[in-house]
Amino acid sequence: MNDVRIGVFVCHCGSNIGGVVDCKAVAEYASKLPNVTVALDYSYMCSDPGQKLIKDNVKEHGLNRLVVASCSPRMHEPTFRTVTAESGLNPYYMQMANIREQVSWVTNDADAATEKAKDLVRAAVGRVVHNQAVVEQEIDIEKTALVIGGGVAGIEAALTIARGGYKTYLVEKSPTIGGVMAQLDKTFPTLDCSACILTPKMVDAAQHENITLYTYSEVEKVAGYVGNFSVKIRRKAGYVNHDLCTGCGDCMEKCPAKKIPNAFDENMSNRTAIYIPFPQAIPNKPVIDTAHCIYFKTGKCGLCKRICSLKAIDFEQQDEYIQQEYGVIVAAIGFQPLSPTMYGEYLYGQSPDVLTSLEFERLMNAAGPTGGQMIRPSTGEKPKSIVFIQCVGSRADANDPRGKTYCSKICCMYTAKHAMLVRDKYPDIDVTVFYIDVRTPGKNFDEFYRRAVEQYDVQYIKGMVGKIADEGGRLQVMASDLLEGGRLTLEVDMVVLATAVEASPHVRGLATMLTASMNQDNFFSEAHPKLRPVESPTAGILLSGACQGPKDIPETVAQAGAAAVKALGILSKNKLMGNPCIASPNELLCNGCSQCAKVCPYKAIDYVDREIKDHGTCSVRRLSQVNEALCQGCGACTVACPSGAMDLRGFTSRQIMAEVDAICR
Repeated sequence: MNDVRIGVFVCHCGSNIGGVVDCKAVAEYASKLPNVTVALDYSYMCSDPGQKLIKDNVKEHGLNRLVVASCSPRMHEPTFRTVTAESGLNPYYMQMANIREQVSWVTNDADAATEKAKDLVRAAVGRVVHNQAVVEQEIDIEKTALVIGGGVAGIEAALTIARGGYKTYLVEKSPTIGGVMAQLDKTFPTLDCSACILTPKMVDAAQHENITLYTYSEVEKVAGYVGNFSVKIRRKAGYVNHDLCTGCGDCMEKCPAKKIPNAFDENMSNRTAIYIPFPQAIPNKPVIDTAHCIYFKTGKCGLCKRICSLKAIDFEQQDEYIQQEYGVIVAAIGFQPLSPTMYGEYLYGQSPDVLTSLEFERLMNAAGPTGGQMIRPSTGEKPKSIVFIQCVGSRADANDPRGKTYCSKICCMYTAKHAMLVRDKYPDIDVTVFYIDVRTPGKNFDEFYRRAVEQYDVQYIKGMVGKIADEGGRLQVMASDLLEGGRLTLEVDMVVLATAVEASPHVRGLATMLTASMNQDNFFSEAHPKLRPVESPTAGILLSGACQGPKDIPETVAQAGAAAVKALGILSKNKLMGNPCIASPNELLCNGCSQCAKVCPYKAIDYVDREIKDHGTCSVRRLSQVNEALCQGCGACTVACPSGAMDLRGFTSRQIMAEVDAICR
């Protein structure tokens, strides 16, 4: 192609690239490649002077193709595409060669690195010759937001979007919003009341004119794309008409089914079959648990319906399905504590005096099953000694299938909180904490931990608990002391397990519906860990809170606000520019076999019957058709197509093969 004039620009990236790669030698080598008009190196090509260097050379030398050899395209491809557009060229006439992550960061051998950098630049030059102008498509936007999950992350995200002036719909699978934070007593590091912080936010969400709450509801299906998501929501039948109900509580008081384990109190108290999860619940109206309701089990009873003067009890109520369009979706489905039942050595589930941290939290809560009184579940008496065991299920060995390899981030702090609260209220109770490492990375966190040790005289022992035995109603805690180098056995009344934070069990199904990515631990993956930490790789799907990884409350609220601002950035636009690098079928080669549609994860491909004229003859053929708004350019269809009819704009077979041919020379 004689009309192609390529400019190659090699970035030193300070010492990141220049410390290993001989950038001047790479630029000199590139200047001798076919179709290369000019090749230069510069210390920081992404800087303003570096960008000006590119623009000046495009103008001076009449360049119509650009190759930038620098860092990963994930980092600065948008930057250099903008420079290309400002130079008067189509942004997709620019090709990047990654000589940082793929070269300088993987070797200290300067000669080998320089040769590989030359190879990658040669491949980029070979490819850019065949780059074609690609035009971004415009997408209309539905000016509404959907937030999935009604914990503090979902509430904060919904409030921020609603205050920005956009209709927001908050979906929560439980009968009330609030999430795990609603179960807490105090919050670290300030020890202020969790309910005092959360309840006003719950009320604000319920009363805000731009927020619609769908509690006791679940997302059933998600289709569409950024700006135009189509979502099917199932509102589960609670068998109480909330439009009529005033939440008086008469039905709960008279319900004869009264000994049902209360999940909100971690099954340490009982509730009735018709119930409100906790006193501050939003909405503060009951639902019927059909699994334990006498009427639904036997067809008898119905006492709640008879005593309700407002006729709010409706045993014939059915699930309701809502189909609605949204511009953005915020995933905020939270987390769950790891169940320690598989750790038999700790006697959890065998001894009532071995509790998880969340169970202990409810035990200490003034609104909990004991009214905030510290008692041993086995005897009802005040304990004389308590042992806390850190990292139960966290930081597990990679070969241990029971636990998680990651640090759960909040356990050190909430254990210090529990220890301080116990010692503050009951100074005569001995408190011991067994830990692997104490991790206190947040603001004022280390000071908080030191208060537990220095002010409240909590004994911290660096060591592992190997086994707990129950002997005569007393718990024998057998452990190692790594600092003293010995073994010890403590006789205590209660043991509290700081269990790991793990992903919600609903995350995989939701991630499939949202076509969002997950990591190996079933947390949502962000598009970029540094530059796009609240966005998923799927456009328009935003991440908020602990569904993306373990977080404390301040970090959760901060991320929720960040996700909401990203949502507002999308909703505030009249049009969105879609991804132009999408699949494109060749109608002359397509045989309508459906292989591409079967592998498409975004459901972007369907089929149409179309008249095809070929050499004077006309025939009707079944051909693939790509919904350009749905397609995310993953390329799966191009691999699956047996006839080679499917190609990807910006990554055509011709471009890829030219790159391969060049790198193999």
